[in-house]
Amino acid sequence: MNTIQNCDSDHASGVKRAAARAFHGAARLALVCILAAAAVSCGRGAKQEKGGSAVSAGHGEVGSEAPAFTLANLDGKAVSLDAFKGKVVILDFWATWCPPCREEIPHLVRLQSKYRAQGLEVVGLALDAGGAKDVRPFAEEHDVNYTMLIGNEDVTKAYGNISMIPTTFVIDRNGKIAHRFVGQVAPEVFEQAVQPLLSSG
Repeated sequence: MNTIQNCDSDHASGVKRAAARAFHGAARLALVCILAAAAVSCGRGAKQEKGGSAVSAGHGEVGSEAPAFTLANLDGKAVSLDAFKGKVVILDFWATWCPPCREEIPHLVRLQSKYRAQGLEVVGLALDAGGAKDVRPFAEEHDVNYTMLIGNEDVTKAYGNISMIPTTFVIDRNGKIAHRFVGQVAPEVFEQAVQPLLSSG
């Protein structure tokens, strides 16, 4: 980017300056993505030694069985994916420092309230380096009404080497991955994804 800036200041025309500005904007977006991926990696590494999780092998492909896991909730209690057997699960990999992740939380809260009685379980897998001490204040402030677990490197690998967040899986009542979404998703997309799965039960 320094090369572009030097050209811009020395001899770029107005058109070139506009192109450079557009490039910088795209580069900043790419940098955000790169930094997000790096931060997730740092967070996962910091949390790997804590919690003593157990995770089955798998890759998180649509149509495959959702990899099993056992992770700590915000109170330090172990919760496994098996606890939601027979339910439709929205499994959300996220972090409090991720703006698109934070924007999705109110939508997930509403979905949990709307469809809980029909068998929906939203499960958040937080990838914050600080674990529960970072996640609990956010969850309380935003009245999170669903299960919140502390993710780690094992579970991100099991679900296809999660590098970008939010990454969200929809798991059917039989434990199969029905949908995988990378990036922020509109609430109506989640709703359209879970409705047929809920009605089939």
